Amino acid sequence: MQADAFAGFNELYDGARKPGPISEAACWAHGRRKFFDLAKLSKAPIEHEAVRRIDELFAIERLINGKTVDERRAVRQERSKPLIVSFEAFLREKLALLSANNDTAKAINYSLSRWAEFTRFLDDGRVCLSNNVAERALRGVAIGRRNWTFAGSDEGGRRAAAVYTLIESCKLNDVNPQAWLAFVLAKLPDHPAKAIDELLPWNWKIAQDDAAQPTPTIAAA
Repeated sequence: MQADAFAGFNELYDGARKPGPISEAACWAHGRRKFFDLAKLSKAPIEHEAVRRIDELFAIERLINGKTVDERRAVRQERSKPLIVSFEAFLREKLALLSANNDTAKAINYSLSRWAEFTRFLDDGRVCLSNNVAERALRGVAIGRRNWTFAGSDEGGRRAAAVYTLIESCKLNDVNPQAWLAFVLAKLPDHPAKAIDELLPWNWKIAQDDAAQPTPTIAAA
């Protein structure tokens, strides 16, 4: 799971979690923001250099966006990993020169204390450099909650989360959410429970694409 350092997620990463812990991948956009906010306030070289180095990583990611998992991992091992090694050395060197209460030191410690999580993307092509896409998808929820304030109950919150997940899954799979919902709500009463996976957005899209294919004709002899 890729997220910021919100303490509420910590139990998910706990080694004692059943059936097992979830692997954490830190978000480089959040790490960059720590330095970027400080760089806006001063011309201190450490913050500006940190932002520049992180931007180099994002530039590489733009080149491999849409590539396969193996392709992304290969490019990261070749191009991003040396930058990461150099960046870590840079951060540790500068941290040794700063007091513990210094804001720049706090920004550096935010990254170094989660370095394994920040560098997980190097060995796993599925992991993105940031969770910006997920945060943008949740923006509508964050804005909308001002209108309804509460979900009504814990169960209402869980149901809302399930619905939002399905809607965003449609968007990620290039499926029209309204068309999918109309189909599923009409189909669901008579659809066998054991075949419910057929109605998931990505499977539904395949079925719709197959149905749209023209039926081949055989020319008369």
